[in-house]
Amino acid sequence: MALTVDRAMISITSDSDASALFETGKLNVTVLTAKTGNEASQPPKPVLIVSPTDVGTYPVLLFVHGFFLQNHYYTELLRHISSHGFIVVAPQLFSILPECSTEDLTSVAAVTNWLPVGLQSILPTNVKPNFEKLTLSGHSRGGQTAFALALGHAQTSLKFTALIGVDPVAGMSETSQVEPKILTYEPASFKLDHMPVLVIGSGLGEESINCLAPACAPEGVNHKEFYYECQSPCYHFVVTKYGHMDVLNNNALNLVTKCICKNGKCRDIMRRCTAGITVAFLKAYTEEEAGYLNHILSKPEIAPGELDPVESRQGMKSLGKFCQKN
Repeated sequence: MALTVDRAMISITSDSDASALFETGKLNVTVLTAKTGNEASQPPKPVLIVSPTDVGTYPVLLFVHGFFLQNHYYTELLRHISSHGFIVVAPQLFSILPECSTEDLTSVAAVTNWLPVGLQSILPTNVKPNFEKLTLSGHSRGGQTAFALALGHAQTSLKFTALIGVDPVAGMSETSQVEPKILTYEPASFKLDHMPVLVIGSGLGEESINCLAPACAPEGVNHKEFYYECQSPCYHFVVTKYGHMDVLNNNALNLVTKCICKNGKCRDIMRRCTAGITVAFLKAYTEEEAGYLNHILSKPEIAPGELDPVESRQGMKSLGKFCQKN
């Protein structure tokens, strides 16, 4: 699984260096919110922003929440990611249900277009966003929305550098996909111009909690199919003993999710695995620091939770430094 890189690009990463990504980073972060409004500087949807407070220019991660969820349910996950040097913007797309099947897609596109207009005015003093290093991500149905936007189902003024799906779900079954229907069930069918893609899955997501409840991430429309349809370079990590909702804060819908989705024993481990892998991927494709991702691919046991499978398809992309693996 080793990622081949130009050795002038980065020194060899040790176990301790790579495992540090699974812990909170060294940067102080703050959680900010902005309400929607009619001024150009106000977002088209309410947004939660997690940003380093240390002076600097940082890559931006746009994160789309899951179906029937709130953006603030993810603050622990997003704070972890931000503490390693990233500005995270998480819009709140709808309060209960979207008015139409593609409302979330058009809303995320609108928030993307707002970023260069209004984000800077909300950030801490002397913290600047780098929109040339903008990554799109999402959890659950938000993952499907992120992929749909990256595939061009809505237009944006900014170009995305990379794409991340956190246990993405495209519907209830192969014959019941949400709109827009993006899964084709053909290998490498996502036309993303070889944009780097990370897909993180939950091992328990496709298991039903009982005979009356469907799985929260059903087989055929979950992370496996998303990865199958990605072009290189793409990466797939599954946190084996954790469920679809285990990336949320400990107190977020705890009783409800236990009745709906099969869960692991400790959400903190799922969040740390997800955040650490995400940071390694972001460092590889926005900061030219591929050693972290390379190390986790070759030694997944350094993660706090079991990762299986760990797989990748790599090709010529991003900075001209990544080479074909086989």
